[in-house]
Amino acid sequence: MATLYITEQGAIVRRVDERIIVEHEKEVLADIPLIKVDQVVLFGRVGLTTPVIETLLEQGVEVCFLNQWGRFLGRLQPAQGKNCLVRADQFRASFDADRATYLARQFVKGKLKNMLNLLMRARREGVNLPEEPFLEINQAIKALPRAENVDGVRGLEGAGSAAYFRVFGKLLKKDFQFHGRVRRPPTDPVNSLLSFAYTLLAKDTASAVNTVGLDPYTGFLHKDRYGRVSLALDIAEEFRPIVADAVVLSVINRGMIGRDDFEQELGGAVKLKDDARKRFLAAYEKKKQSEIRHPYFKYRATYRRCMELQARLLAKYLQGEIDKYLPLVTR
Repeated sequence: MATLYITEQGAIVRRVDERIIVEHEKEVLADIPLIKVDQVVLFGRVGLTTPVIETLLEQGVEVCFLNQWGRFLGRLQPAQGKNCLVRADQFRASFDADRATYLARQFVKGKLKNMLNLLMRARREGVNLPEEPFLEINQAIKALPRAENVDGVRGLEGAGSAAYFRVFGKLLKKDFQFHGRVRRPPTDPVNSLLSFAYTLLAKDTASAVNTVGLDPYTGFLHKDRYGRVSLALDIAEEFRPIVADAVVLSVINRGMIGRDDFEQELGGAVKLKDDARKRFLAAYEKKKQSEIRHPYFKYRATYRRCMELQARLLAKYLQGEIDKYLPLVTR
């Protein structure tokens, strides 16, 4: 099972028997058995026929809509899980300051430990890194149990992330420069790739959360805000270094994406060109489908499957079936 990305502007997605057909000006761009697709992602001006929408919803296949440049717009998702009890437990926990703080600590601990492990791996591979970011991230991790509320957890997350991104540019082997995280809008190629990767990751964790039956909009670390998939962003924190950041480093350091693959919009935002976006999506999908040994379940699973497993662990914690939530940390 995989994600079908459609970037061709003006393309039409149809259903023929049990297959998904993507056409553009009467040319067939893709012909894929429905059984092999678990998510469809549309970029910009791409059309869906009514029969294919009906079929995708019946088969439990989510459709995500992004603009041509990769900004998330919304999703068409199958009926929400019938387990209203888990959502009730989720809502209760979100109003319980102690439980919300505990979960925020766990999400951030997973993120910071994975950031630390990524930097340690780079050092073992010969990258010359100063000692300060290691010390600062470790200090933030050690201070997490003492954070008295979610705002305190957010402060430690910010401090650890700032230390990490101060040296992130040293991990780049090509002629790319990175002087710090810039979000809205990203004004350089590396930040553009990071923002795009984080958008794709949030899309996938939102799908995992919905599959389990949780409400993606009610989170613990991220503040609830109209239209924000706060819980999906909470779970995404653990996967940012090991999936999103790893893909960005890979496509740059392996020469899959070059400086000529970007263009600048009015307002200063830097975006990937169409062909480069397709290469990046392929690299992201390959990473998402790669397998690791899950540290708690002790069997091999894809990163995509691990996102769902983390959502299931969270649901079990919220329902009192387990007494703690363990973030996914890889070596």
